[in-house]
Amino acid sequence: MHFLLVTVKVYYVIVNPRPPEPGENEEESVAKTRERLRWDQDDEICRGHILNGMSNTLFDAYHTVKTAKELWNQLERRYITEDATSKRFIVSKFFDYKMVDGRSVMEQFNEIKSILDRYSQHKLALDEFIVVTSIIDKLPPSWKNFRNSLKHRKEDIKLDELGTHLRIEEDLRKEEKSKSEGLSKRKVNVMLRKTMKMKWNLEGANE
Repeated sequence: MHFLLVTVKVYYVIVNPRPPEPGENEEESVAKTRERLRWDQDDEICRGHILNGMSNTLFDAYHTVKTAKELWNQLERRYITEDATSKRFIVSKFFDYKMVDGRSVMEQFNEIKSILDRYSQHKLALDEFIVVTSIIDKLPPSWKNFRNSLKHRKEDIKLDELGTHLRIEEDLRKEEKSKSEGLSKRKVNVMLRKTMKMKWNLEGANE
């Protein structure tokens, strides 16, 4: 919007005051009169451009504001307040996030990264070391040993490196779980065969 108003050469009415009316007994030059009339026309054009760029809801709320400067200032105050509220929400969302067991750690890691992407959108800066350390602390209870091993590393870990470590660890856990489940099934099958064999032997003896 700022670029548009500058391009059509009406932004000046927001930063420059309206030329004053002449005093009661003061004669005004034609140039001064034209300057004030031009300012009034440009103020109306500027106000119209701002209103035209609004949603219907915002238009209904602000269409009665008389001057472009007043309209601009009210919108600026509104969005500064909203932006501050949004920033507080994003900061809280990151630091309050806790990973849980029963869900993919990588899925939760990517959710955290999406929160961090919004930091950039709001021009918030957070040291990468703090980010990585916080995410490590957020790992679920079943990852306690892995969490401790990461925290005791001597060298710092980058965010992308942390993602790689988490993905490898999760893949290994899935593989171990699959092997464990396969072994359990084999044990169950062996027990079933033994049970059936004993049953057949007993039935044969009874005959």
